[in-house]
Amino acid sequence: MKHQMKLNESPFCRIKSGRKIIEIRLFDEKRRGLNLGDVIEFSKLPELDEKLEVKVTGLVRYQTFAELVSDFPMSSFGYPKYYDKAGFVDQIYEIYTKEDEQKYGVIGIKIKNINSSV
Repeated sequence: MKHQMKLNESPFCRIKSGRKIIEIRLFDEKRRGLNLGDVIEFSKLPELDEKLEVKVTGLVRYQTFAELVSDFPMSSFGYPKYYDKAGFVDQIYEIYTKEDEQKYGVIGIKIKNINSSV
């Protein structure tokens, strides 16, 4: 199955370069449909004209973003190993609310870049 998702420029570029191998999302209704082997087509914000396809290679569920981030090296998210984990979680809260985190839980989507196009 193919899924459509949007990404800001920075994470889009980290996935495209192969540095980011885990995408973090709420485990909401849309993400509950993800399965191993599915394809996600990411569209780069704001224009949505650049696309990137990845294959889902793993799914890991957590109650909180902090728990998920603490279980993986920062390199999994495309950052240097010394990058501040607490600061990274704070960045996630600029996108998602703590209320939604509590309502849905979170998912780490392990991905493999399969192609990109403009």
